[in-house]
Amino acid sequence: MGFFSKLFGKKSDQGNIRERKGQPDVVDIQRQDDRMNWAMEKARLTLHYFEKTLKNPSPTQQYFSIKIRIEDGGKVEHIWLNDPSFDEDGNLYGVVGNEPIDVFTVKMGQKIGVNKETISDWMIIEKGRLIGGYTIRAIRDGLTGRNLKNFDRTLGGMFIDDGEDYFLPDDSTPEGAIVKLEEAFNNEDIEAAIACKDFALEAKLMLESMRSEDINDALIEKTSEVLKLSFLKSLKEHCIPNFKGLKQAFPSREKIGENHMVITEVCYYPDGSKSLQKLNTYKTSNGWKVLNPVN
Repeated sequence: MGFFSKLFGKKSDQGNIRERKGQPDVVDIQRQDDRMNWAMEKARLTLHYFEKTLKNPSPTQQYFSIKIRIEDGGKVEHIWLNDPSFDEDGNLYGVVGNEPIDVFTVKMGQKIGVNKETISDWMIIEKGRLIGGYTIRAIRDGLTGRNLKNFDRTLGGMFIDDGEDYFLPDDSTPEGAIVKLEEAFNNEDIEAAIACKDFALEAKLMLESMRSEDINDALIEKTSEVLKLSFLKSLKEHCIPNFKGLKQAFPSREKIGENHMVITEVCYYPDGSKSLQKLNTYKTSNGWKVLNPVN
């Protein structure tokens, strides 16, 4: 698995391909690429799952690796480490898994220890399927044609789908807010589900989208009550949704405004089918809240 290498560069979104003798090519993409920035953030937000799983892997999890940022004289390179481990203080140790190109403070096969803050990605291969590997996915999503075929060839048959994500169920991220709402549904806790939403904000945004005139606090409050009653009625008439046993992925975020994100969620069902939904989320003074789905 030494084919993973640096993922930053200076050229187009399609990527600049640099050949390396004896190892797979390197794909460079824009430093400010939104897709790559989201990939690294996603890796950090879900690192808890990697750490937990690394301590007690299942027999079907064949490979663990983690990516770190190395700085050397003003140059930065992101390098995969094999055989990763964490000490009690959270420091990371591992063996450099690919030959560095731009930095010279480490070399392939060297065992090193680094601060946890340098982590930029993690990956697990389970039954030949990629879990995590967010920067790999970001690169692949930007490739087409021959470059995509060549990149897939270097993966050695590893299967890449929408993946599985493990956001903590809390209000600190849009995805976490969605998971928290779904856990409330699983527990049939209506009050907890209501706490994951903001009907007043939902009403305000809905009225603005309808270009309603004379939007005021009274109209927002009245509309908010209607939306809340509609939400409760839907739960009563159509049963509370159940997400137990489902696997989920959040492949993309779409920024609508400073505090407004549309989140794409993919749910995998035990029978092999899947569904996709887009959810409005909004950051409030009480954290992220889940609003109405995108029609």
